[in-house]
Amino acid sequence: MFPQCSLSLLSIWVTLAVYVVRTAASGEQVSLTGGTTAESTRKFCGKLAGNGSDTRINRASGLEEPFFWAEQGWNGLTTFAGALPLRCFGADAGVLFDVAVLGAPFDTATTYRSGARFGPNGIRQGARRLGISRINVPMKVRVSEHLEVVDCGDVPMVYIDNKVALRQLELASSAILSKKSLRIYEGESIARDGSFHPRILTLGGDHTITLSMLRGMAQIYGPVRSASFILIATLILGSHEECPMDRGFQMKLEIPVTHDNYFWHAHEEGLLASNHSNIHVGIHGALDSWQDYDDDYEAGFVIIQAEEIEDISYKGIVKKIRDAVGDNPVYISFDIDVIDLGMAPATGTPEIGGFTTREVRKILQGLNGLKIVGADVVEVAPGYDSQAEITQIAAGNIGWDILALMAKTPLVV
Repeated sequence: MFPQCSLSLLSIWVTLAVYVVRTAASGEQVSLTGGTTAESTRKFCGKLAGNGSDTRINRASGLEEPFFWAEQGWNGLTTFAGALPLRCFGADAGVLFDVAVLGAPFDTATTYRSGARFGPNGIRQGARRLGISRINVPMKVRVSEHLEVVDCGDVPMVYIDNKVALRQLELASSAILSKKSLRIYEGESIARDGSFHPRILTLGGDHTITLSMLRGMAQIYGPVRSASFILIATLILGSHEECPMDRGFQMKLEIPVTHDNYFWHAHEEGLLASNHSNIHVGIHGALDSWQDYDDDYEAGFVIIQAEEIEDISYKGIVKKIRDAVGDNPVYISFDIDVIDLGMAPATGTPEIGGFTTREVRKILQGLNGLKIVGADVVEVAPGYDSQAEITQIAAGNIGWDILALMAKTPLVV
């Protein structure tokens, strides 16, 4: 194959013909069937692109390579927003980074429509126009100037045993979180061991995967102020409560984990901050019982209904979030169904009356300064999306904005 360069097909063939004649006259080795030598190929693409730089340094291997393999949004592996692909659990395990993008292809704990196991690649597809090295104008930051972001691919999660699958994700997240991050900041780290660790942006997957991530986070950012206070506060943007206890099961039996009760399990395991410093934002789904509100409050959550934005605006919602989480480190869990069905139809539990994408972005912008230890974007089921991929594009942009928030605030006391 010929190197991909930015010229029309006709121009490429004309330039190639001229180049072959000139190089043949000079005695250089040239092949039209893919056997062009590295030196000739460098010169050829350099002439086509008009770029004076022949080589670049590969960030992963540290080796010099032809410049035309530089990361481009339309070439190479499809990673989240063009993040560097790494085999984080294999050959590249020793490479340091600041944020890992991790796919969690899991949807066997859904209660309505499945399909979120294909969400990770759908979100990556939706983020192809974005770039870690591009300026996020609303957030006023270029992520790559502050964080080394890599894409570790998907965690292998089995489809026949939810417990095993969630354990696989917990082990994977723990392996990443236990590493040291590339950057070290001035000041004291909020981690209980005093070190700086990578953060994780997880691409779901149904919402159950948040439980695995919180388990991994608790190992690094566990109780530090008192025995009853967990460092991590959680901010959940979604249309449904995920804390109600399933009263259909006798209490002597184990209550299975699903994508609508995982926060109850997190509360029972002591993974959530106390004194109601956790918050549900954008609730607009139906309830099984008014008791659900009591269960949610008992688990430590404050609730903001989606319709409140009409009365208090995004600024009022931002204030409520900040009042709830305070200065505590925060885990953001973003359920795509918090966005109105007209703008994000591809989800397992669709509800009308959600936020617009612009409202969501304004809310996220208002969270500048929060110490975000990790985040996830979940419940994207590409099979229900429009041909224009609007849900996947929305999810990709939300993930990009969350990375921007991470880039703006280091995890220091």
